[in-house]
Amino acid sequence: MKKDKILFITTIILSLFGLLMIYSASYIWAEYKYNNPYKFVINQAIFLIIGIILMLIISNINHKIYKEKANIILLFSLALLILVLIPGIGVVRNGSRSWFGIGPFGIQPSEISKIGLTIFVAKYLSTNDREKKVTKNFVLPILLIIMLDFGLIMLEPDFGTGMIIVCSLIALIFVTGTNFGIFIKLGLIGILGIIGLIIVAPYRLKRITSFLNPWSDPLGSGFQIIQSLYAIGPGGLLGFGFLNSRQKHFYLPEPQTDFIFSIISEEFGFLGIFIITSLFLIIFYRCIKVAIETEDLFSKYLAFGISFTLIFQTLLNLMVVVGIIPVTGVTLPFISYGGSSLLVSMIGIGIILNISKNN
Repeated sequence: MKKDKILFITTIILSLFGLLMIYSASYIWAEYKYNNPYKFVINQAIFLIIGIILMLIISNINHKIYKEKANIILLFSLALLILVLIPGIGVVRNGSRSWFGIGPFGIQPSEISKIGLTIFVAKYLSTNDREKKVTKNFVLPILLIIMLDFGLIMLEPDFGTGMIIVCSLIALIFVTGTNFGIFIKLGLIGILGIIGLIIVAPYRLKRITSFLNPWSDPLGSGFQIIQSLYAIGPGGLLGFGFLNSRQKHFYLPEPQTDFIFSIISEEFGFLGIFIITSLFLIIFYRCIKVAIETEDLFSKYLAFGISFTLIFQTLLNLMVVVGIIPVTGVTLPFISYGGSSLLVSMIGIGIILNISKNN
């Protein structure tokens, strides 16, 4: 069977549009901060070229080799999460020690752990599929691994990426058909855990307060949401046109990252939103289709896991941008500025392309 060409082409189109929008959203900020309006778009273009090459290479590597190497891949990703916490090795950006600095670029190990942990969980679920009727024996061991990974990410801290990983893998466990009752219990534990995380880090409470009423602190914790809504609201049907956003003029902080969708809405209006969401829906549909049509359990769970990661990350970003949930610092896959996120997303699509090829 041939690789899924629709998935491949849609991914390329979305990524190229993202590159275009990174230039539009960032050139004013880049000119002011770095005296080079092309700073961000050049960096992203480099990662995009590397990402496309990786996607093509990985789409031709038999994905079942990852099952054999799953333990090593997991240990490698956990080791990176530990190393980044060590002062002098990990680089602090925006208050989080979550980066490895490589020249002018940065690599986030938490992004790498998305793929590493998904591969390991897919292997575990497929290997222990017969035990899924015994819920505790089936679910608890893998939950401990997921929580270990989440705990290391929270030490950086990177709550957004941690939530994407947990939600995606819980959804993956759900599709195995194990007892539904365990998910109610996990939901209650998750709520208590979030409350605990808010208590130990008061800045998260400020984010929730600003989310509920951003105008209570319009120049502080509510600033980003307000400026995002000011970008989305006036866009209308067709927007102000490419390069004509007003909010990128130092109103919306670093609009090329988490809030790039706001700039898309402002410049291209409802039509732009419709096109972008349609492209995302095509990608999600093709990924889920590959997972459903795959008979091998490891391949099926791996495809589902990668699909859920992309879906949850996209939804989380869009909900933040329109003010449905508090700010989490999560990028929009394939579009936002961020080399690590783009590379991992491309690697994920490459794996799914290989699964579709081998169906």
